[in-house]
Amino acid sequence: MPTKRRSSRRRYGKAAGKSVASAMRRRKRGTLKSGRGGKGGTVKSRQQAIAIGLSEARDRGAKVPRRKAA
Repeated sequence: MPTKRRSSRRRYGKAAGKSVASAMRRRKRGTLKSGRGGKGGTVKSRQQAIAIGLSEARDRGAKVPRRKAA
């Protein structure tokens, strides 16, 4: 019985990684803001910084999987 192998394709593009790295640096500096147009508070959470980075990458057209439906 053959086992299923997962295809070895990249889920996220290089541009997505760069965008996330940029968001993480901005978080560390304390300049990463949440909300539309950065009107919210300063982001402290690592997970939220990653989400913002991926969202920005999506806006720029980078290869990022679609968001899970709520």
